[in-house]
Amino acid sequence: MLVNPFTFAIRIDMTLMKNVVLTPAQKALQMNFEPEIYGTFAEIGAGQEVVRHFFRAGGASGTIAKTMSAYDKDFSDAIYGKEENGRYVCESRLKKMINHEYGLITERLDRKKHPHKRFFSFASNVATINFSKTNDGHGWMGLRFQLNSESEPNDVVLHFLLHEREARQQQESAGILGVNLLYGCMFHYNDPKELIKQLFENISQGHVEIDMIQMNGPDFDSVDNRLLSLYLVKEKMTDAVLFGPDGVNLQPSDALYKKNILAIRGSFRPVTKVNIDMIKNGYNKFILEKRVTKENLQVLFEITLSNLSTDGEIDEQDFLDRADILCSLGQTVLVSNYQQYYKLLDYFSRFTRKRMGIILGVPNLKQIFEEKYYRHLSGGILEAFGRMFNRDLKVYLYPYQKQKDGELTNSKNLQIHPRFRPLYEYLIYNNRIVDVDYDSKVLHIFSPIVLRMIKNGIEGWEDLVPAYVDNIIKEKKLFGYKSKREKSNSKKVN
Repeated sequence: MLVNPFTFAIRIDMTLMKNVVLTPAQKALQMNFEPEIYGTFAEIGAGQEVVRHFFRAGGASGTIAKTMSAYDKDFSDAIYGKEENGRYVCESRLKKMINHEYGLITERLDRKKHPHKRFFSFASNVATINFSKTNDGHGWMGLRFQLNSESEPNDVVLHFLLHEREARQQQESAGILGVNLLYGCMFHYNDPKELIKQLFENISQGHVEIDMIQMNGPDFDSVDNRLLSLYLVKEKMTDAVLFGPDGVNLQPSDALYKKNILAIRGSFRPVTKVNIDMIKNGYNKFILEKRVTKENLQVLFEITLSNLSTDGEIDEQDFLDRADILCSLGQTVLVSNYQQYYKLLDYFSRFTRKRMGIILGVPNLKQIFEEKYYRHLSGGILEAFGRMFNRDLKVYLYPYQKQKDGELTNSKNLQIHPRFRPLYEYLIYNNRIVDVDYDSKVLHIFSPIVLRMIKNGIEGWEDLVPAYVDNIIKEKKLFGYKSKREKSNSKKVN
């Protein structure tokens, strides 16, 4: 097959300038002159900002089979069907758009006429900031695409937030993001992390945040989407991500919108019986609260980046080990960059005004009252506590016992610095900090000790983790576990 000389020149330039960031116009032009790339654009809201780049670049007839914008809601419903939730900027609407448009291109274009075309269908629905600036801009984008004319297509779907304060600026950012998504899928599909990284090219830092991305299809079979979530937080493309018990990445506003939220933070390395006792007793207390609806409750197991890193490095396999166990227990996992709890509450408050709860162990609560963590705030510790407790928040305190027969520490005898004792007593008096029930048989269990036992082959750790968790650790050889036979063989080799 003959290669367009202009395309050949671009490829040579790309080889010579691997570290050069191409402009949206250059990316669009390169795709326009790729003879095999051919597809459709469907954009709702914020105008047709993505396809505009391809039209302006020149040579668009070689890439664009169709472009449309069903801006009117009735037209949109007539084409794609109504949403049960009544929303238009949502994942279900995006997927309907992709399915509909990709179905049309494969149905209406004769493969005999286009034997080498790699079909694609790009879709987006975006809500920019309104004139009164009372909303936040956000949107969904997705791409279904083939890597060759005979292969099954892949899907990449993402949700993004727009932080500029002018609608026109948000439109421009959405347009650039869409070009980057198309370009990344076409030229960086074999390196998902690089694909994500280049999504932010030509976009000013802080203007766009991607808080969910999912890659599926035959060419992404080896991709674990939970690692993509971790990468978003690690590279500061967002501050928090969610994934459900099935390991599928979740869009936070969909999962947390107008929900009661109960969160527990920990390393969960591994999850132990004491973790389960904490969540069980905290949950039982929380559902009895006024303004808490059991059916509208989302429980979250939160892991912070600091809990994932060792000497500043994050072990991806170690992260997946923890995630596998929590998912197997049916839990939703939040990975965040929020070391301070007031930031976590700020985050939750984006999505809900319902009552929230946090389950803390005694060491965590003592840490909250340490002034050194708030020196960067102009109002210091008082500002942090104001941001935490001006919301409908309850803190559920799980007791601490260092040794089996040692003293039990709870809210009644917890030692707080005298300067902050009045603040602490105020929160206790107003039932903002409450003790929870506990199982005295598990109080002595600590994750670091259990982890050490697993790694060193010390018997008895199975009794310290929840039912079936020991089987998962053994079957998948998590946390460095080795069977007796493997240890014996290892000693023989050495």
